[in-house]
Amino acid sequence: MSTISRNERGQVMAFVVVIVMALLLFVGLAAKRRAINEAEAAARAGAQAIATNTYRTTGHLTLDPFQARAAARAYLAQTADAGTVLVVGDRVVVTVNLTQRMQLLRLVGIRSVRLQGRGAAVVVHGVEKAES
Repeated sequence: MSTISRNERGQVMAFVVVIVMALLLFVGLAAKRRAINEAEAAARAGAQAIATNTYRTTGHLTLDPFQARAAARAYLAQTADAGTVLVVGDRVVVTVNLTQRMQLLRLVGIRSVRLQGRGAAVVVHGVEKAES
């Protein structure tokens, strides 16, 4: 049988702390990416709500702010994510708030993590250039 020497005490604890922190980081990053993706997708859905009557009469491409807000909110409702939608001019900005439940980290007392993602989209006619 082996015995633990005085200078080896605590090494397992340090290893466990590092592993728990790494798990928290990776789960948090994945959930943050999900929040950002949902916000961007909702903003794109809202940016498709073009004021067709204005476009037909003037040729100027603008958003219908009521339809844009409704389209972004409808997207969020489908994903069951809570968020806010702001339409300013031809820009739709969506902020998604989500709570990520922790499965493994629940064992150490971390039940959930609250995260926020933000996405924006503008109405454009056709493809102008690739984003950088």
